[in-house]
Amino acid sequence: MTKSELRKIYLEKRAAMSAGEIDAASRAVAERFFRTVDLRGVRKLHTFIRVARTHELDTSRIHYRLWRERADIETYAPRIELGGTKMENVFFHAASDLIENRWGIREPDGEQTASPAEFDIVLVPLLAFDAQGHRVGYGKGYYDRFLSECRPDCLKIGLSAFDSETKMDDVHEGDVRLDLCLTPVETIRF
Repeated sequence: MTKSELRKIYLEKRAAMSAGEIDAASRAVAERFFRTVDLRGVRKLHTFIRVARTHELDTSRIHYRLWRERADIETYAPRIELGGTKMENVFFHAASDLIENRWGIREPDGEQTASPAEFDIVLVPLLAFDAQGHRVGYGKGYYDRFLSECRPDCLKIGLSAFDSETKMDDVHEGDVRLDLCLTPVETIRF
């Protein structure tokens, strides 16, 4: 299937999930993150802030626990440049103010930013992924551009409520593969 076809299918699948199902999947993925991911040596982690209306997994269990237990790890979240095609990576912590952008996505309102090359781990939003680690996002390319600028040793972790697809038919060289994907029931390494 193509990314466009998968995007439509998985937007519908996510829309059909109840708030309780999303919460349970988010909890299971967060627990899997802390059981699976080696945080030794991690200094900077990039996380997305979920968009509730699109039924994204909630990453707050991950970043709140990091703030409580691993204050040595700085967390950042995306902010889309107004009128631009790039994401800024803004320092994000418990006291951060979040402001809704024009698409209704909450973003941190701060001045401290980091370059993509500074991240040790990036938590990547997605709609679907395949057995080779390719992902289907929302089709704007923000994360592919961002991930292409990260260091080769940066751990790119997809978070998904669903299992992988076998293969995507229209992968191209601009698509950046994940290193692993965490689902409620499985850790998949690529």
